[in-house]
Amino acid sequence: MWILYAAGSAFFAGITSILAKCGIRKTDSTVATAIRTIVILLFSWLIVWIVGSWEQIPSLEGKTLLFLFLSGAATGASWLCYFRALQLGDINKVVPIDKSSTVLTIVLAMIFLHEGISVAKAAAVIVIAAGILLMIEKKDVEEQKTEKKTGWMFYAAGSAFFASLTSILGKIGISGVESNLGTAIRTIVVLIMAWAMVFLTGKQGGVKKIEKKELLFICCSGIATGASWLCYYRALQEGPASVVAPVDKLSVLVTVVFSYFVFGEKLSRKAFAGLVLLTAGTAAMAVFS
Repeated sequence: MWILYAAGSAFFAGITSILAKCGIRKTDSTVATAIRTIVILLFSWLIVWIVGSWEQIPSLEGKTLLFLFLSGAATGASWLCYFRALQLGDINKVVPIDKSSTVLTIVLAMIFLHEGISVAKAAAVIVIAAGILLMIEKKDVEEQKTEKKTGWMFYAAGSAFFASLTSILGKIGISGVESNLGTAIRTIVVLIMAWAMVFLTGKQGGVKKIEKKELLFICCSGIATGASWLCYYRALQEGPASVVAPVDKLSVLVTVVFSYFVFGEKLSRKAFAGLVLLTAGTAAMAVFS
């Protein structure tokens, strides 16, 4: 059943990228992230109330809370980087780099979670990595060298790094708590972190300037993210992180399809070949799990 939750996570994550891109055309990415987090917080705690998992709160152990908080902090950092990258670069360029967190997650899962890796899985990892490299155009790297360090590729790489930490910390944190409750607790940390960044950067005035249309897209992206999270951490609780993470990253398929119809962004032949390899490698990870 966990594979279905991972697939659901991928679908909603793919939709999230499109909706978020629509919502940050004029709105500052940090402000948009903070507003999205409010929606996710309300959504996640509504699910907790519906399933009744809030009753577990008094019995939560300190270690569980610690790793949930750390996971939330890593998520917040990943988000801030990701949506800044989306605002600066093309979605078809940003998403593949963000998805490179898959490889690092698999390595960290082997080290910290003692999840073994067979020859077949190792081959799948190599295929995934090759696919990601193909999707990153050479001209993008050259353009990045001429930009400041705050260019979109820098933020996309930061998003990937923190996303990999999120998976490992989240896996440890939800081992002793119902997945929906764990997601809701993590969201509190993300909310605090996101709004702290808004005030630290002095962007709170931007909240009043958001257009209604963009606000709608931001809120919808928050709902999609909440659905993705609920699926993802349920999958993490039941399945191996080294497999759940790659399946979740198949959201790139959804993103590529929608970005073509919504933004008119097309993949080159090389990038398309990379997408095929990324998909094949991920499918192999799921089969050999």
